[in-house]
Amino acid sequence: MSELPESGDRWASPAMQKRLKRRQQQERLFRRCGVAAVAVALGSLFLLLGNIVWNGTGAFWTTEIRVEVDLEGGRFAGVDVADEAAVAEAIDRASFRRLARDGLYARFPDVRGRKDKRSLAGFLSRGAGTALEERVRAEPSLVGRRVAVWLPADDELDLFHRYGADAMPRFGESQVAWADALERAGSLRSVFNRRFLSSGDSREPELAGIWGALVGSFLMLSVTLALVLPLGIAAAVYLEEFAPRNGWTELIEVNINNLAAVPSIVFGLLGLALFLNVAQFPRSAPLVGGLTLALMTFSTIIITGRVSIQAVPQSTRDAALGVGASPLQVVLHHVLPQAMPGILTGTIIGMARALGETAPLLMIGMVAFVVDIPGSVTDASTALPVQIFLWSDSPERAFVEKTSGAILILLLFLVSMNATAIWLRRRFESNG
Repeated sequence: MSELPESGDRWASPAMQKRLKRRQQQERLFRRCGVAAVAVALGSLFLLLGNIVWNGTGAFWTTEIRVEVDLEGGRFAGVDVADEAAVAEAIDRASFRRLARDGLYARFPDVRGRKDKRSLAGFLSRGAGTALEERVRAEPSLVGRRVAVWLPADDELDLFHRYGADAMPRFGESQVAWADALERAGSLRSVFNRRFLSSGDSREPELAGIWGALVGSFLMLSVTLALVLPLGIAAAVYLEEFAPRNGWTELIEVNINNLAAVPSIVFGLLGLALFLNVAQFPRSAPLVGGLTLALMTFSTIIITGRVSIQAVPQSTRDAALGVGASPLQVVLHHVLPQAMPGILTGTIIGMARALGETAPLLMIGMVAFVVDIPGSVTDASTALPVQIFLWSDSPERAFVEKTSGAILILLLFLVSMNATAIWLRRRFESNG
């Protein structure tokens, strides 16, 4: 019988050295593939976020025109500025859009033709008259004087002012000359776009805002949270702690797991049939949107709740039962407090997913053009993802910035919700 080679001899043999070299090459290749995959993922993420930030920052800025408005002639001629009632009546009868337009015409007395005047008047936003009226109503002492006011510019002039002639190739020579003259005179300025954060939707890009969509999303998520949190926790506790282990329980568990994988648009169809066609709830209301998203989020809350309850050691239950606690007291006083970090984390993540959903809301009619800010869960409204969808389909170039700006706001909310989930989890774990 031949003797076996010693251990050192085996590792030093040419065959073993060849195998080791091949194994090390495979490991290095695997590590390089992993690093390359991470680099591609991070590069794609930074490219996407960079593009959104590059386009979205422009949504937070807008251009205004300085116009000298005559508030002593026309409807204001002969008005006693000391008589508040007379001033209020004159303000009610005045056409502030015409006053703003005439003030712009006065800057360019050489503009005579009807077509040229229409092009020049297009420099002013359709909301310029409303902005001027709000200013005069806030300061009635302006009546009886010629005052210089800053009024919102049209989106095309806004793009020209901020990005140059290449951004507005449709501008003719006359329009370029007028815009340059206004800029040289210091009558154009870029200011923070407060309307973007404080107003509702509009057909005009320079007047469109996301406040209505934000309020609609908040009301919708409030309805969703009020339903899924108590019902989801109760269902998870019952299935994990009290439900008998039989065929019916297993069937329910399988269906709950399957619901988590159902496409969101199916829940939109269910909400359309159940809440609109059968229950006759108001269309395009946060109430319907919240109920529909609750159906979609319910299974996620139950699954994360059950996993969190399963993570509580069995010794905790046995110790509580051993000192005389009832099964309900064990759950309420011992199991749920320890499982609450995971439950809250799953709930917030589920709500973050609901915040970013669009397909179910399109099915229940929340794609409507809504200008007014909703005041309750039954008022017509839209949601932030749907608002982004609507703006992305608009032909005006200025809506590209609005779309990216709204995406930035949505991402900010999502990051905040996930950060809140991490903070709550660590807080509960430290207290536990």
